[in-house]
Amino acid sequence: MSQLDILHILEQVKSGELEPAQAMTKLKMEPFQDLGFAKVDHHRELRQGVAEVIYGAGKTTEQICAIASAMLRRGQKTILVTRIDKAAAAEIAREHPLDYNQAGNIGIIGSLPEPDGDGTIVIATGGTSDIPVAEEAAVTAMALGNKVTKLYDVGVSGVHRLLHNLEPIMSARCIIAVAGMEGALPSVIGGLADAPVIAVPTSVGYGASLGGIAALLSMLNTCASGVSVVNIDNGFGAGYLANIINHLSQKP
Repeated sequence: MSQLDILHILEQVKSGELEPAQAMTKLKMEPFQDLGFAKVDHHRELRQGVAEVIYGAGKTTEQICAIASAMLRRGQKTILVTRIDKAAAAEIAREHPLDYNQAGNIGIIGSLPEPDGDGTIVIATGGTSDIPVAEEAAVTAMALGNKVTKLYDVGVSGVHRLLHNLEPIMSARCIIAVAGMEGALPSVIGGLADAPVIAVPTSVGYGASLGGIAALLSMLNTCASGVSVVNIDNGFGAGYLANIINHLSQKP
C-alpha cells in the first residue's frame, strides 16, 4: 500500500464515503505477503518511499514471476528486477511485459514513471567497460522517477573529454561516478562539482586492481569533499541513493 493509497483512504473517511471501521480493515492488510519461499514487503513504499525491488540473482524465474505477480495484485505499477541475464529475462517476459536492459542486466515490469525529482542525476563512467554498472544505476534512477544524463567514457586517461562536459556536471543535482582501474574519476569530478558525488568502484582492471578493491580504496581515500562510496559494481545502490538525494526537497 503506497502513501497515495493511505491518503486516499483518509480522504474517503473525511468525506464520509468510507466508515472508520472500513478504513481500519483496509489499513490492517498484512504488511507482507508470505509466498513460502519469499515474504513480499508490500508496506516498504509506505515506510521508505520506494517499493521493494526484486534482486534476481539466485532466484528462479518462477520465483521472480510469483513475487512480481503478488506486487502487481497489490497495485504496484513499476517493479524493478536487478541482476537477471538475457535467458532469465526472456523467461520472465513470457509472463510479464518486461523492459530489459541487457547491458545492465536489469529490467522493469510495468510503466516507467515520469521524472519528478528536483533536478538531473548525471552518471559518468571512466571507460566503456564500466557501462554495465552505470546502466544498472541509470535504470534504477529512472525507475524511481529521475531524469538521467549519461556521460560515458570520460575517464582521466583523456581528461579533456570530462572537461568538455562541464555544463551538465555543474548543473547536476547529484553525480554518480563509475570507474575501475585506479578509480580516479570521482576525485576529479568531486573537485569540479558542487553536487554530491556517489563513487562506484567497478571490478574492471588488470591484475593489481584486485577485482575492484584498488578502485574502492582510492575512492575511500579521495581528497575531494562531498564524495561517498558504494560497494564494488553496486550500480543499483548508487542509483537508489541518488534518487533519495534528488527527492530531498519533497520530504514532509
